[in-house]
Amino acid sequence: MSAVLAVEKHALRVEKLRLKGERAARSRTIDVFDPYTNIRIGTVPMASVDDVRDAFEYAANYRSTLTRYERSQILERAAALLRERTEEASDLISLESGLSKQDSRYEIGRVADVFKFAAMEALRDDGQSFSCDLTPHGKARRVFSQREPLAGVIVAITPFNHPMNQVAHKLAPAIATNNRVILKPSEKVPLSAYYLADVLYEAGLPAPMLQVLTGDPREIAEELVTNRRADLVTFTGGVAIGKEIAARAGYRRVVLELGGNDPLIVLDDADLERATTLAVQGSYKNSGQRCTAVKRMLVQKGVAARFTELVVEKTLAWTHGDPFDPVNQMGTVIDAAAAELFEARVNEAVSQGARLLCGNHRNGALYSPTVLDRVDPAMTLVREETFGPVSPIIEFDTIDDAIRISNGTAFGLSSGVCTDRADLITRFVNELRVGTVNVWEVPGYRIELTPFGGIKDSGLGYKEGVQEAMKSFTNLKTFSLPWA
Repeated sequence: MSAVLAVEKHALRVEKLRLKGERAARSRTIDVFDPYTNIRIGTVPMASVDDVRDAFEYAANYRSTLTRYERSQILERAAALLRERTEEASDLISLESGLSKQDSRYEIGRVADVFKFAAMEALRDDGQSFSCDLTPHGKARRVFSQREPLAGVIVAITPFNHPMNQVAHKLAPAIATNNRVILKPSEKVPLSAYYLADVLYEAGLPAPMLQVLTGDPREIAEELVTNRRADLVTFTGGVAIGKEIAARAGYRRVVLELGGNDPLIVLDDADLERATTLAVQGSYKNSGQRCTAVKRMLVQKGVAARFTELVVEKTLAWTHGDPFDPVNQMGTVIDAAAAELFEARVNEAVSQGARLLCGNHRNGALYSPTVLDRVDPAMTLVREETFGPVSPIIEFDTIDDAIRISNGTAFGLSSGVCTDRADLITRFVNELRVGTVNVWEVPGYRIELTPFGGIKDSGLGYKEGVQEAMKSFTNLKTFSLPWA
C-alpha cells in the first residue's frame, strides 16, 4: 500500500510541476480500485481540456539537447532502478490491475528490458551514406542520412492490460530519440504510469520530456489527438477506438497496435505435451488479457481428443485467486464487467452447441480459466476478440482448413504453430495473414527489441518494438556533399 501512497503523492507533485501550477489544486479526481477487493487504493487528477493544452504548450517550449550518451545513461539507470524495486513496482501493478504477483514480477523484468534495449539503440549510429557515382549520370558526391526527433510532441495512449510495459514501449523509444511525450494511460491503471515516470525523473529525465495526464478520454481525447502541436499519436488498445483516432488525427502520423484473435495451430505430428503446455500458458498468462494471447486453439482432428484432455488437465491445475497469494498463477481480470462479458460469451457458445469442459465461474472480477470444445468459428466467442482466460478448441481436417479458419477473422496480429514438418511451416509462414508466426511458441512470443505489430484490424502494418518505434518517432533527413 505504501507504493500507492507514494504514487498518489507523486501524481499531485508532478501535475504542479508540469502544468505550471495554474490548475494543480483541482478538486476533480479519478478513483482507482483494486479489482480483487474492490477497495479504493488511490486517486489521480482528472485533467481538463485546458490542462491538455497547457501540457502541449509546456512541452513545445522545451527542446532537448541530451546527447546519445546522456539518453542512454538515463535509460540504463531507469532499468537498474526498476530491477532493484521489483517487489514495490510489481505490488503496484497487482494492486490496480488484479494481475498475479507472478505476472506482475515478470512484467517489471520486461519493462527493464525495454529500457535496456532502448539504451543500447540510443548509442547506435542510425545514419547511412550513399556514393553518387554509380551510373553514367552520377557525380562525385555522397548522400548522407540522419534521423532527427519530431518537431512536435508525441501523444502516447496506453491500455490497462500491461500497466507498465505498454507505457515503457512508448516512452523508451521516445527518450532514446530525444522526443517529448504526453502520456495518457488507461484510467483503470494510472498509478503504474506515474510510478514509471517517477523512476525516469529520478534517472535524470528532464520533466518537460514526459508529462502524464490522467482523465476521462471522452473529455480530453479529442484535444490530445487533434492539437496542432501533436506530430504523432501512438495508441495501443481496442479496434473501434483505434479507428476513431485514425479518423480524427488527420494529417499527422499514427501508430496503432490494436486487438488480436490469435490462433495456436496444432498439427497431428505435434508433441501434445509440449503443445498443450504452450496452449494453457498462452491462454492464461496475464489473465488472458494480452492482444497476443491464445484466443483460438485450432487442432487437427486426429489428435483433438487427446489434446483436449491434456488442456483440461492443465487448466484445472492452473491456480487462480488472490493476486498476492504467491501460489496463484492468475489473479483477476481488469473488472467485474469484463468477467461478465466472458461468462456471457461462453454461455452463448454453449447454447449454440459448444461443450463447456471446465471453468466459466465468476465472482466479481475473478473469472476461472475456462475450456470449451466443439466450437464453431462463427461463434461470437472466437469471431470477436475475447480478452480473457478462455480456451476455445476448434477442430480442423486439412492444412487448407487450418489456414482458412485462421485467416477467417478481421484480426491479423500473431499466431503459433506446433508442427515439425518444414514444408508445412513454410506454408504457414507464407499464407497466414498475420504480423507474426511463431513456430513452437505462443503467439505472444517476442523480445522487446524486435518488430511487433499486425495487419487488418490489428494495425496498419507499422511495427512497435524498440527499433521500429524509434524509426516511427523520428524524421529521416538526407544531405549531400562533394566527395572525390
